[in-house]
Amino acid sequence: MKVTVCIGSSCHVKGSRQVVETLQQLISDNNLSEKVELAGTFCMGKCQQGVCVNVDDDFYSVTPDSAAYFFEENIKAKV
Repeated sequence: MKVTVCIGSSCHVKGSRQVVETLQQLISDNNLSEKVELAGTFCMGKCQQGVCVNVDDDFYSVTPDSAAYFFEENIKAKV
């Protein structure tokens, strides 16, 4: 599974760094490093929606507060 988080300026202001850090920790804590590739990218073109996260070509809008829930529902549950 490939998870890509936007780290462009708009998403950075909305908390992309915290989202990345949360996802990194949860991937590690759940021993999913072999199954989940976490990457960063610049603008995905959906800036108005929050921190853009792409999971296997599906787009999501994630906040630092919703990152753990997002992980459980859209990453862990699908691996």
